[in-house]
Amino acid sequence: MQPAAPLVAAIEAGGTKFVVAVGSGPDDIKTLTRVETTEPSRTLREVMQVIAAACRKYGPIQAIGVGSFGPIDLHPESATYGYITTTPKPGWQHTALLAPLHSRFQVPLGFDTDVNAAAIGEMLWGAGQNLDPLVYITVGTGVGGGVIVGQQPLHGLLHPEIGHLMVPAPSTPGVIVPECYCPFHKSCLEGFVSGAAIAARWGIRGEMMPADHPAWEEVAETLAYGLINIILTLSPKRIIMGGGVMKQVGLLESVRSHTVRLLNGYINASAITQDIHSYIVAPGLGDRSGICGALALGINAMREAQGASQ
Repeated sequence: MQPAAPLVAAIEAGGTKFVVAVGSGPDDIKTLTRVETTEPSRTLREVMQVIAAACRKYGPIQAIGVGSFGPIDLHPESATYGYITTTPKPGWQHTALLAPLHSRFQVPLGFDTDVNAAAIGEMLWGAGQNLDPLVYITVGTGVGGGVIVGQQPLHGLLHPEIGHLMVPAPSTPGVIVPECYCPFHKSCLEGFVSGAAIAARWGIRGEMMPADHPAWEEVAETLAYGLINIILTLSPKRIIMGGGVMKQVGLLESVRSHTVRLLNGYINASAITQDIHSYIVAPGLGDRSGICGALALGINAMREAQGASQ
């Protein structure tokens, strides 16, 4: 009989919810639990209770992978490594994520942005397999982007903050709040097309809007401005677009059309000129991209620790 695969915990830390899983891989997830994002100490306490309960039921975990909303500090030499830093999320600025987890469970920890984690999940098991560079974008409560280059998530000075790319301010008639919703910037993607921004701008939540509401054309064009900057800068092999806002019927197709129009033939590549439907795509893993990527972060942290001990 084959020995059971080692278990890791995975945390997809989002501005609305934390998703917590324990398993050995994407096809062996023992438990999957949603924890509402409230204030940091309560949320982290509930997350750790979920992991502890899974350990009692399924056995000990060997590592934890965390994909978090940001900005976050990814530099191990930094005094604030493992922290959420200057996030717009009220109450979560300068919050330590990794320290409480390590104190409670004493296992290796993998850490990255939630969108880098989603990009990793899609690279390994979803719509990004064998495609490099690869970009994953989520449009939900906020807007974020993860980038894979050389089969590794891009970090650099900090990490990609695609949601705060500067874009032309839309001027669609009928908006209630024309200003950018972002507290840091005057005209960025997140400030116009995130779920929170749409609700503030139009006075109605996106899920309550009909498909022919003028907001959707505005969202599609604004997103396309962001995408052409990504295409022109990173030249990715594929762009994957997930998140709750992107579930709106017809939005992905509209984003594709606006992207082709705005590029205006400058990028003479068949992936864009002839096969845009296969270039800008929905996640292959559906809503599981982030949690699967967090599992991968945990598995990698476990393997690195095992290698270092040999």
